Amino acid sequence: MSVFVPIGIAGAVIAIACALATVFALLRGAAGLAGGAIGVWIVGAMLSVSASFANLWTPVIVALVALAGALVIGGVGRPLVRAGAARRVADAPVTAVAQPTAAPSTPVAQPTAVARSVESAPRSAPARQNPAPRTEALPIAS
Repeated sequence: MSVFVPIGIAGAVIAIACALATVFALLRGAAGLAGGAIGVWIVGAMLSVSASFANLWTPVIVALVALAGALVIGGVGRPLVRAGAARRVADAPVTAVAQPTAAPSTPVAQPTAVARSVESAPRSAPARQNPAPRTEALPIAS
């Protein structure tokens, strides 16, 4: 049973790494990255459960606490990061907008008309205008 302990510890390390990735993903608002990190965390947590076969529950507890902490820190930290970003945008110096230059010396080509419009495209007939063949007239083999 002692072979399961290193597997469980490796799983806890994977779970901690994925929990850290989850924190940074949640702080940045990257839901896809957070979902992927949590998906890999599940694998690490399942590996850490293997240490419980040797009555060593520490890797499992560490993996669970890592994700719980990541979700709390990410959930609490996201509004703080957003507020800081809004403050940086508000404090940014206003730059002058470039004025348009003179008209180009060469004329701009106008788009040509499409050869066939959407309204003239062929359409399929609805089912009620094109009924299916009737089956009651067909002889049934017995």
